[in-house]
Amino acid sequence: MEIQNKATQIRLFSLATRPMRAFHMSWFAFFLCFFAWFGIAPLMVVVRDELNLTKTQIGNTIIASVAITILARLFIGWLCDRIGPRLSYTFLLLFGSLPVMGIGFADSYESFLLFRLGIGVIGASFVITQYHTSVMFAPNVVGTANATSAGWGNLGGGVTQMIMPLVFGAFVALGYSDFWSWRFSMAAAGAVCFLTGLAYYFFTTDLPDGNFKELRAKGELRTGKDTHGTFLLAAKDRRVWALFVVYAACFGVELTLNNIAALYYRDYFDLGLKAAGLVAGLFGLMNIFARTTGGIIGDKFGHHYGLKGRVRWLFFALVVEGVMLLLFSRLTVLPMAIGAMIVFSLFVQMSEGATFSVVPFINKKALGSVAGIVGAGGNMGAVAAGFLFRSEALSWPQALLILGVLVLGCSFFALFVTFSPEAEAAAREEHEKALVDRGVEEAARRPPFRLPALPELVAALRPMDLLRIYLGVALAIKGVYFIMNMSAIETQVGGGLGQAQNLVAWFVVFVHAVGGVCLAMGFVTRVSAFLNIVVVTGAIFFVHSSEGLFGANQDLQFAVFVLFALVLLLWRGAGSFSIDQVLRAPTLEAAGHQA
Repeated sequence: MEIQNKATQIRLFSLATRPMRAFHMSWFAFFLCFFAWFGIAPLMVVVRDELNLTKTQIGNTIIASVAITILARLFIGWLCDRIGPRLSYTFLLLFGSLPVMGIGFADSYESFLLFRLGIGVIGASFVITQYHTSVMFAPNVVGTANATSAGWGNLGGGVTQMIMPLVFGAFVALGYSDFWSWRFSMAAAGAVCFLTGLAYYFFTTDLPDGNFKELRAKGELRTGKDTHGTFLLAAKDRRVWALFVVYAACFGVELTLNNIAALYYRDYFDLGLKAAGLVAGLFGLMNIFARTTGGIIGDKFGHHYGLKGRVRWLFFALVVEGVMLLLFSRLTVLPMAIGAMIVFSLFVQMSEGATFSVVPFINKKALGSVAGIVGAGGNMGAVAAGFLFRSEALSWPQALLILGVLVLGCSFFALFVTFSPEAEAAAREEHEKALVDRGVEEAARRPPFRLPALPELVAALRPMDLLRIYLGVALAIKGVYFIMNMSAIETQVGGGLGQAQNLVAWFVVFVHAVGGVCLAMGFVTRVSAFLNIVVVTGAIFFVHSSEGLFGANQDLQFAVFVLFALVLLLWRGAGSFSIDQVLRAPTLEAAGHQA
């Protein structure tokens, strides 16, 4: 039976409808699970010293944290088909929070390894998140909904790199030793997961029209018996296993970087604990928009080129990801490494969004099992990569180089995902119905979208574009400077804010480094400009105001000029010579404003 009354648009600031409540609860629950899953990663410097862990043992704990998730995701996908996403998420959050809190009892390598193995179960939350948004949203926005909910959830992997050191520091400031502080930090993360599990039960439904139990009683949904064999049905489809490999090459890489990034920058670039956590956090924080962008582009290509268009975009994103990972692995200069990592992170997460813009169209009768198998591929990729990083014979830059080659090879598996003419026609019909339901049927008759050629882009270049590019590069360089000189930004912020001082300093670095790169590319330009306006305004009033306009130091005048330029960009937008212009399309104008 077809699911009725799916949402045809994303009303981001609304909780009035069941699809939007499911959207917000699913991404928030996944965010917390991801936060708890990798909460120990930025504290591994402390744990390593306390438990005297070797490089091989650390590698084993990384593998354990993602290995169990393979089985958990396979099971949870089948469970969603049986009992629905609402109960599945509730059970996972309640029981998954126990090992998160329990890791505080670890007092040896063996016990720490077992708890990390147990914590890995909550990584299955991703499958439920994708299942829940897939059944709540129509084809014209399902890629965007899936990518946004997963991307904002994955954001937990970046936020934890920044927040957990602060939580740890707060417990230290209260007088607790390092021994107790990292344990209390993990207990707090687990407790929040437990409370969210209770909230998920009361605030969501399985489908737009209600819960599985009630709908089955009315005969409006397949019974549990009818779902027998769905896992086998999904497992027989070669496209599912092609996407399994593809997802291993993107989400598997993200999991690996979340686990090793802080230590990588600490050991190979001599950064301190806070600075290393900050740089590692930049990788995960790209999920604010990067994965969503991958889904939006997937929906865009699906509108104009059908299901094969979604696959083409997936292949392209994976190729660029592999190339950027190869480049990142070879760089030894910190500013260049950070810049390459940001672009690499962008395409890693866009590849993930592109993957799950394809998944809902593989087999609707076994959606949970398809999502579970593909999602498990990400963890399989992380396990395989973990063996590279635990090897004593390989340095971590060498392991990253090998991983980049493997990603390029895996990108070609995307081309094995094909659809029959009947499937293409059915998807097109469902897509057009969703557009009609939204009252934008004229958009379906617009001429096909065409990427502009390079000469056209160059011809579209305007003086404001050059200003935007220069300003973006300058802000990015300033962000990297602050990373290399954390004491400078912390001194400017001032010491009266306590722990919030670190948060403000890290916000400034993120907005300058990531926002600067985005401005230079003309990507989410107005958002990047607005965030930088906030930072520059703060600098003018709280840092440079005492200098005066006629002082010897010209920092105030330059800051005012930057603020003026940013306001122009906020007002004008990116212009023609930008990624934003390429992404702009009729089918996404409404959805983009909402999402």
